[in-house]
This record gives sequence, C-alpha cells and structure tokens, in this order.
Amino acid sequence: MLTAAELARRLRQQAELGAGALFLEHLSRAEALGLARKFAARAAASAATVREPASPTGEPGLPELGRRRARGAGRSAARVESGTRAPAQPAERGATFDERELTGWDHADAYREVRDTAFGCVRCRLHEGRSHVVFSDGNPQARVMVVGEAPGAEEDRKGLPFVGPAGQLLDLLLATVALSRDSVYICNVVKCRPPGNRNPLPDEIETCLPYLRRQIELVAPEAILALGAIAVHTLLGRQDAIKRLRGVVHRYEGIPVVVTYHPAALLRNPRWTPGAWEDLQLLRRTLEGERGTSLL
Repeated sequence: MLTAAELARRLRQQAELGAGALFLEHLSRAEALGLARKFAARAAASAATVREPASPTGEPGLPELGRRRARGAGRSAARVESGTRAPAQPAERGATFDERELTGWDHADAYREVRDTAFGCVRCRLHEGRSHVVFSDGNPQARVMVVGEAPGAEEDRKGLPFVGPAGQLLDLLLATVALSRDSVYICNVVKCRPPGNRNPLPDEIETCLPYLRRQIELVAPEAILALGAIAVHTLLGRQDAIKRLRGVVHRYEGIPVVVTYHPAALLRNPRWTPGAWEDLQLLRRTLEGERGTSLL
C-alpha cells in the first residue's frame, strides 16, 4: 500500500508526464489543487532560469587525486596525458551553473582544471565532429550525480547535457522526488557526440573514462543515478540487462548507484515509465537513508 506522500508523488508524476486521466479518490480536492499550484510555480521558476555554457580556457593535463586512485593504477586510460589541443571552442555568453557554484569550494581549482582539459581534448576520434565538449550541468557540490551515455545533436549544439526532449523528461522525473536540474550534477560517460547518435565504442568510452572518474572524485556525491545501458555497464562493470539490475542499490567505489532507463528509451517505450518512477523513489529512499532527512 502506498503512503499518502508516495501516492501524491505518483499522481504528480502521472500529471507531469501527460497521463490522460488521474484518479484522485485518495486526495482531497484541496490537496489536489495544492499540488497543481505548487508544481506550476516550480515549472515557471525553472523555465525562468537560463544556463549558458562557459568559455573554456583549455589548460593541458589532468591532475591526479590520491583518494580512490590506487584501485585504478595500472590501467592504460587511468589518467589523461597532456598533448596537442584542439582549437578553442567559440566563446559563449555567461557562465554555466556549475561555474557559479565553485566559489568557496575546496576543489574549485582542480575542477576547473579537469573541465578545461576536457574542453581541449583530442584523445579520440569523436573530437573531429563535435561542436562542443559536453562536460556537465548543475551543481558540482550536489548530493546526486546523474550519469548518462553521450551527448546528442542538441547537446552538442548547446554544450550542455540533457537539453533535448529526453532532458525535459529527465527534469520531470527528478521533480517527482523534489530534485531539479540545478540541485543535481549531470554529466555523461562520453563528452563528445558520436556521429549519427550511435552508441560510443568501447575504446571511446575507455579513453573518456578518466574524466568521469575525476568528476566523481571531485563531486563526491552521496548517490549516483545511472541512466541507460552505457552508463550502467561503465559504472558497475557488468553487462546485465537494465531490467535485471533495477530495484537494487549498487555501489561504485562505495557510492550508492541506482539504475534506471535512459529518458530517451522512455520516450520510445512509455510503458517503462512507471518502472522509472519506482527507481526514482529508490533514489529518494537511498538519499534519505544516507542523511536521515526527507527530500520532500
């Protein structure tokens, strides 16, 4: 039996995802209207927030972070070596949300260094066709890190992850557990768009993986939400189907990992959406267990 709070979240998710009918027998009219007003206001506030990609400086070299590094020693791709840089990307207006959140953070300089190194990376073939390196969006001091697969056409154009239709769906799913794009940290396994939106190849993933490892080390999230097969297999080192890995909290170097479908897959297969909602509830419970406080 769902609790009142879980039922409210379920109804909210159905409404936000465009369900044709809602059954409100367990909610009073005042509660239902209150939910509608609350999330209309949240959506309006979210739409008013404008995020633009930052201008990279492209310093070479990816520094090491001692914590957790010993386990990765000996892997050929465990560190990014300095080398020939790609031409700087075009300057953009403003700064990303993560840049505004770096003030006063102990790891700010290290974060800028790895980000700027990624902006100039030419270590694999994917740099040849990119418009932008898509490094991250959101807050690098967030409790939750969301890891996807690779940028698509819209992400490549704007330099930010999850900004197309799949990103809009991701925003709605996060809202069902009182999270937002600005309150999480979003990135992909691969930072450049594969041609034709194909899956990244194993050598491309391996070459780009040190950036993701470094992001996880610096952000040090309380939980990771892994979206889609590429992210799940990369983080867990397992090739099982997502449906077999869902519903259980996994670990990446001690950090809880919750597995769910990629939002793009949900757009193609809407019948999976209730399962994704359940995965988000598992993420919520995991976070509440880690800190002992409610997100809602």
